[in-house]
Amino acid sequence: MIQFSASSAVNLAITLLLLFSLVTWTLVFAKGWLQWKLHKDNAAFAKKFWHAADLASAERAAKHAPGTLAELARQGFDTLRQIGQQATLAGTGDRQAVMERSLSQQVRKAQHKLESGLMLLASIGSTAPFVGLFGTVWGIMTAMENIARSGSSGLEVVAGPVGEALLATAIGIAAAIPAVLAYNYGVRVTRLSVAEMERFANDFMTLTCHQDAKQA
Repeated sequence: MIQFSASSAVNLAITLLLLFSLVTWTLVFAKGWLQWKLHKDNAAFAKKFWHAADLASAERAAKHAPGTLAELARQGFDTLRQIGQQATLAGTGDRQAVMERSLSQQVRKAQHKLESGLMLLASIGSTAPFVGLFGTVWGIMTAMENIARSGSSGLEVVAGPVGEALLATAIGIAAAIPAVLAYNYGVRVTRLSVAEMERFANDFMTLTCHQDAKQA
């Protein structure tokens, strides 16, 4: 009996889908760990910052602390020094507007870092089913050619090639589902992190303006 197997195109599609799956789960675990660590670092820094006796103590707490909130605080304190020195263009203009612009730029910078890898997950989630479908269509085409060559359409001739072809679609769906779920979760967590940074930035501006009013 003639033995049939999936064509090289089907094997290539399956290999590519397995690679997609490997990349997806690598990103899931890597970003999951980073997000957990970021949440922990931000919570610890926020506690130190708001329990500081004054701005000088808060700046010392932010100096070597990890996390996006600490980076935002360092940017804010650097901007305060620039404004006080009036030595650069960044320190000119309305004090609050300069501070708001500086902190907003830092928030956008941190957001871009948090979004890294999400577009790859979105691409895998949207393309994996089509790669699997391509493998299935090609495999069925190969099966039809085998049937034509053998002159037989019995189950033993059709079942093997068609089953291998349909496997590509199944793997494509299996690769796409976790990628889409991980992307949606990553987008939600990023939005929450950005909202947290924006709240901190607003509180930081309010605090520094209040401090200036007291000194005046």
